[in-house]
Amino acid sequence: MRRRPPRPRSLRLHGTVARELGIRIVSGVLQPGQILDGEIAASVQFNVSRTAYREAIRILAAKGLVNSRPKIGTQVSPRREWHLLDPDVLSWIFVGEPDERLIASLFELRRIVEPDAARLAATRRTPEQLARMKAGLDGVAQHGFATEIGRRCDEEFHSALLEASANDFIVSLTSGVAAAIAITTAFKQHRLPAPHDALPVHLAVYEAIAAQDAEGAHDAMARLVDRGFSDTMEARDPGAARPIAVCC
Repeated sequence: MRRRPPRPRSLRLHGTVARELGIRIVSGVLQPGQILDGEIAASVQFNVSRTAYREAIRILAAKGLVNSRPKIGTQVSPRREWHLLDPDVLSWIFVGEPDERLIASLFELRRIVEPDAARLAATRRTPEQLARMKAGLDGVAQHGFATEIGRRCDEEFHSALLEASANDFIVSLTSGVAAAIAITTAFKQHRLPAPHDALPVHLAVYEAIAAQDAEGAHDAMARLVDRGFSDTMEARDPGAARPIAVCC
């Protein structure tokens, strides 16, 4: 009796199935309202056990991407239910060609939150938080945005800044905003032959916060977010970059 060939290890992992389906959903291959294949057919398609497939669906449901209904099955959720600041969902959005409207919405959120967070941080930051911001930027200067360690240092700068706002609701956005910054930065670095050097404007934000210049910190952060939006749009579609609307 011939043995079946062993399944590739990667396809035994429910996380791999969740990632593949997640990418299909956020890219529009699977549309909101569309019914996914049944458990048996899907487990054959992905070469995984039914248990692994069920776990993958649970992961997607927890991120708001799918919902299961009796007698209907598992269907793709409306976009309004997606947890767009979930780090996995964000990373899946930027795997291929990210939707222009989602990019604009992401940077609108950053434009609403981060400049005012910087303004608050200028008057509320602790010496420890200021030191974390400085250490993060020192790491970026040493390693650059093109490296993973450099992007982690950038995340630390932004995380410390949001925490320095001392606003619990802003602080609750830290993991999502930090993930968005890391993912869009990597996207720009991989797509653009000579990305704009964002370190000087990061330093301008830091220096304003260190000097307790609230308005200077706000304005520098607004410039940083606007530059990030323009570069991300250029990375998505060279020549299509456009300024983001000033919200306030």
